[in-house]
Amino acid sequence: MADSQTLVTRLKERFADTLTRCTTELGEVTLEVPPADITTVCMALKNEAALGFEVLIDCCGVDYSAYGMTEWETESTTDTGFSRGVHQAGLSEILTNSKDPEKPRFAVVYHLLSLANNHRLRVRSYPESNEFPIIDSVHDVWSGVNWFEREAFDLFGIIFEGHPDLRRILSDYGFIGHPFRKDYPLSGHVEMRYDAEKGRVIYQPVSIEPRVLVPRVIRHDHRYESGQSGEESSNA
Repeated sequence: MADSQTLVTRLKERFADTLTRCTTELGEVTLEVPPADITTVCMALKNEAALGFEVLIDCCGVDYSAYGMTEWETESTTDTGFSRGVHQAGLSEILTNSKDPEKPRFAVVYHLLSLANNHRLRVRSYPESNEFPIIDSVHDVWSGVNWFEREAFDLFGIIFEGHPDLRRILSDYGFIGHPFRKDYPLSGHVEMRYDAEKGRVIYQPVSIEPRVLVPRVIRHDHRYESGQSGEESSNA
């Protein structure tokens, strides 16, 4: 992989009046740009020889509303494993206590590859509205982004203005909500089952109770290594 610092220098010079910031962490370069400039920047990244990012590897959405928070931020353990999560935080609490409450909730991230210059780049842009996140589609730059943008729309509810066929791609017909948003329950809102009387599959409110799962702790113990119980071991 070519020197990342060379790429950072090129990006800062080329997009000095556009970029929000350009950083390098763990050898990976991230370019952040305002949503209004995403199409112009991406067109330049692809078509200018000094940059040459002709390949879009991936495009995805991110929900930062619970960034830096976890229900498992605890050192408490028991004989049977970790104790339950600290608490089940609601969305309003998550938004209030996130590490950077001023940061926009949603982001669109593009992963690019330049075969000619042997560079990889992450481009990130934050739609301005948390209630109705919208950003221009880059379909005219990389046509292969079509399904990626549909996936981000389906799972995060991010609108890609100018997309030729923006509709759900993974969820069921008539699905309500966006399952990758942090405020969407893990068990969902509805479940489906076969109804013998009606002779068809029906939808009904989900019957699974919301819960915080308890991770299993694997302990290194002679009982597990030998396959014997503690009582058998003591009698041996």
